[in-house]
Amino acid sequence: MNPSTSPRRSRLLTAPNVISLSRVAITPLLIWLLLYPGRSASALAALAFFIACLSDWLDGYLARRSGQVTNLGTFLDPLADKILILSALIMLCALSREPRVPAWIVAVIASREVAVTGLRAIARDEGIVLGAETLGKAKMTFEIVAVFPLLVHYQYWLIDFHAAGIVFLWVALALALWSGVAYHWRLAQALRARDNGALRAAIDGGTVLPGHVSDS
Repeated sequence: MNPSTSPRRSRLLTAPNVISLSRVAITPLLIWLLLYPGRSASALAALAFFIACLSDWLDGYLARRSGQVTNLGTFLDPLADKILILSALIMLCALSREPRVPAWIVAVIASREVAVTGLRAIARDEGIVLGAETLGKAKMTFEIVAVFPLLVHYQYWLIDFHAAGIVFLWVALALALWSGVAYHWRLAQALRARDNGALRAAIDGGTVLPGHVSDS
């Protein structure tokens, strides 16, 4: 083994990154449990999801406390969240038990995630950094709060977990659409501001940009 690769590997395999990867590893277990839509399997699936959500908090806490915030972790953490939540929602749509999770809601949420992920790639290529916004964090919170009771599904202690999960899922849907539109708007504004700044600098310097005619 090349000794020069060891420090790089240690920077990548930090505790927060390993915890994020474990959240991805829990997803197949969650999918397998949802193949058996009885009470016991549903409760175990909800427990697995709860543990995965705790790991989401833990990896962020450790990364901030130890200063182990890496580019890989910044990419991996939200990716693990999306894989976990979307896998759970898709499986919930496919279950034969009634009532079901509306498939169209899951399709809209999944489409929003794909669209925003693509926009982030565009922003990164353009050298624009758009941090996480409050709406996006609220959307993720309501998705988690919705998925847990939807996994439980059945009624316990006079609480209809499926009905409660559907209410939170509607809120998550509204926040997903709102935050998606807001993200598009922020990126468009950032691109416009950058282009206007480049044009102004070129005019001040006497340079004619392609597609622009000098007043002189």
